[in-house]
Formats: sequence, structure tokens, C-alpha cells
Amino acid sequence: MMPQPTSSLRGVLRKNEPMSAHVSWRAGGRAENWYQPADLADMAEFLRSLPADVPVYCVGLGSNLLVRDGGLAGVVLSMHGALKTLRLETSAPSGTVYAEAGVALPKLARFAANHDLVGAEFMAGIPGTLGGGLAMNAGCYGSDTWDVISRVLTMNRAGEIRQRDCHEFAIGYREVIGLAENEWFVAGWLSLMAGDGQKSRQAITTLLEKRIASQPLGQPNAGSVFRNPPDDHAARLIEISGLKGFRIGGAQVSEKHANFIVNLGDASAADIERIIVHVHDTVLERQGVDLTCEVRIVGVAKENMQ
Repeated sequence: MMPQPTSSLRGVLRKNEPMSAHVSWRAGGRAENWYQPADLADMAEFLRSLPADVPVYCVGLGSNLLVRDGGLAGVVLSMHGALKTLRLETSAPSGTVYAEAGVALPKLARFAANHDLVGAEFMAGIPGTLGGGLAMNAGCYGSDTWDVISRVLTMNRAGEIRQRDCHEFAIGYREVIGLAENEWFVAGWLSLMAGDGQKSRQAITTLLEKRIASQPLGQPNAGSVFRNPPDDHAARLIEISGLKGFRIGGAQVSEKHANFIVNLGDASAADIERIIVHVHDTVLERQGVDLTCEVRIVGVAKENMQ
């Protein structure tokens, strides 16, 4: 049972919210409750108002998320457009940038370059928010989110905020271990170097041109679906398995980049999930490689609804 919104809450609460509007695949079911907090304090108050048995999901740009067609019980906390503070920390060591979890990583990359700071250029190629980048150590072109993080803020289900150091987490390739259950990243401090902002902006432009040339950005997708196995690339394994262009319903393995699954316009979440399973099983059978899916799949399948 959800509590009724109180006058002290300042965010936006919606019922039966279509999650297709909040995930980059533009497919999937509805959230029973969707809340966009006004800021960190409002998010903390909202969490404290929830009964202990209500599931909570924190979502940024939804670029690595698939919500099954039957929908999602509980509450989705939408951080993008909510936790958006981004600033230079003048009281911290030079080159320190503070960003909240809802800040889009490409915006963070441009902010750093515009302040003559270098080291965050790679973030322009990651279609997510800082919160998601912290949670999965997102990266591209040889750099990862936690390479430039000095410390983080987390919030738990009781609305308690903690400042935590990097050494408290085990950081790996697309993996971060150290959060407690019902604890989320809500902000982080980046440690960057002073440099040539013009060169940084040019590097960002070059990176984006490379993305446009190699990735199906004109079609709804969730970025790379599978992690690259050691010393190999998931896209190569998928392509040599004959899966480029493989289609189920309105979803298809991209003909431009084999590690992307695109929504051709009318894909269901079930279409996308079936392709994920088929690609995984086919690569395992034909190449002997057990690919790990990067996508978080939540909710219930439509056929399983009572």
C-alpha cells in the first residue's frame, strides 16, 4: 500500500506510468508508481514515507533497463531531471567536480571541458546518468566511470545519506560491489586534471562522430547489450554467429553494430528479451562463450499476469 502524498513532498507522483517513456528502448510495461523527487532532501523524505514492503527502483535515463510488458510493482524513483546539481567544488582540491546522480554523462563531459578540465571526455559516449555510471562502472573507449571518481554519496531506504570513499567498493569491469541492499548512489565527486578545454571539446566531437558512424543511434536501443569477454568483443562473436539482422517481432539485432538490439518501431519488451536469450544461447552453442548481459530486466511478463 502506497501512502498518500503529503503536503511536505515537493516532487511529482504518477500512477500507472508508462515506462516506455523512460527507457531508451521505448518499449515495456507500466510502473505502478513513479516519483520524480524535487531534490535530494525530497527524495529522502519520500523514501522515509514508504512502507517497508514496497519495492523501489532507481532509474536514470533508462539506457540499460528493460521493463517487462506486464509492468512493475512498487515505486520507480526517476533521478534524471531531478538530481541534477553540477558544479565545481572551489573548497576541494583543484579539478574537483560535484555531480548528482541524475546528471547525464555527456553533459558532465561537456561541463568539464568547458571549465578546462580533462579526463571526462569519454563520458560523452555513454548514454546514461552518473548514477547508472557509478552503479555499473560504465565506460567506453578504454576508460571507465570510476577511473575519475574520488568519493560518492549514497542514500538508503531510510533516507540516510552517507559519504563513502572509493576503497569501500570493489570495482571491476562493468561491476561495482559494495552497496548494501536498498542503497543507491545519489552523487559523486570527480577528480580531473587542468588542461586545454578546446582540445577536450575536439576530443568529444571526434568521439561522438565515431559513435554516429558505428552505432545505430537513429533507432531506440539500450547501447551494448552484452559485456565484452576477456580479450574479445561481444559484437564480433554475435556477428560470426550469423545473428546480425536477426529479428523477433519489432526488435532486431542491429545490422550496424551486432551488440545492439534496436526497436524497429513496435517492439514489445518480450520481443527484446527473446532476442537477448536467443543471442546468448546461440553464441554459447556456436562459439563456446557464455556472454554476460549488461541490461537490467525487471517486472513481470504479460503472460504471467493474473
